[in-house]
Amino acid sequence: MKAQRHPLLFWAGVVLVAAALFALPLVLAMAGTAWVRIANLAILFVFLSLGLNIVVGFAGLLDLGYIAFYAVGAYTWALLASPHFGLHLPFWAILPIGALLACVAGVVLGAPTLRLRGDYLAIVTLGFGEIVRILMNNLSSPFNITNGPKGITLIDPVRIGGIDFRAADTWLGLAFSGPVKYYYLLLLLLVAVIVINLRLQRSRIGRAWVAIREDEVAAKACGINTRNVKLLAFAMGASFGGVAGGMFASIQGFISPESFVLHESIMVLAMVVLGGMGNIWGVIAGAMLLSFVPELLRYTVEPAQRYLFGRLLVDPEVLRMLVFGAALVLTMRLRPAGLWPEARHKREFAGQAG
Repeated sequence: MKAQRHPLLFWAGVVLVAAALFALPLVLAMAGTAWVRIANLAILFVFLSLGLNIVVGFAGLLDLGYIAFYAVGAYTWALLASPHFGLHLPFWAILPIGALLACVAGVVLGAPTLRLRGDYLAIVTLGFGEIVRILMNNLSSPFNITNGPKGITLIDPVRIGGIDFRAADTWLGLAFSGPVKYYYLLLLLLVAVIVINLRLQRSRIGRAWVAIREDEVAAKACGINTRNVKLLAFAMGASFGGVAGGMFASIQGFISPESFVLHESIMVLAMVVLGGMGNIWGVIAGAMLLSFVPELLRYTVEPAQRYLFGRLLVDPEVLRMLVFGAALVLTMRLRPAGLWPEARHKREFAGQAG
């Protein structure tokens, strides 16, 4: 029999998690503002991973150009909230526009790829991501739209009721720096994104995505409009990328095409696969791990070498990526379904192993 969960214990757990998340940036700030910025970047990667999980985890469509939607959202914010075009729209207007334009880009990518699968789909999506980056890099003449490789600077931060999220403030005797304030805003947005993902997963559309992932022919025979459902997966996944891109631009205050290279798409895909495709909580765990672990290695690799050998033997950046890559390979060897796999994927991998 399945054990009954006591409501009081559940809500007590929720309160403890909420308290820990509220205190996290204040604790990280004691070690340095850089760690709060890393936490903010980790939340942005969670946005991206949850969006890609809809395409890869739910619908089973391999996408190697997902970072293009991140770029669309970032450039939308930059163009509508900077001196580049002299526009300074409020964030509540820009964020939906960025999500909508990324959604349209998702449909543009999805429409010509509906008949492709596997490696062919991966190649086309990879090309789409590179096309978007190259466009951003070259749309500076004859009309200067993106400012080319120089990027766009002086991008407006989020402002709500006179509160500038890039400036430091003091409330109730506590100091809140810009990164700390952004952390709380990103956390609120993340809760909304998780709720939307959970609702989608349990909805009729979510079940249709899973049916297509398992057997597209059988799904079509059952009456599922595979064309529209696959387009919807691309569109919904892209919209989360657009939101993440907009927040990235507002936090950084500067963007350029160099922020949206193929490596970023591969990293987001690795987060989804490592955490467990199709499992929302697994994907979140994978994104957090791959965001924080490389940074922890960045700050520990050099001191460890000096402590053990008395001098620096290997460049910290090289050794950091070597350790990071070896850890990924080892994890996927021991946990091929991911650290926290979806139940169906776990059974499939268990059957293959048997």
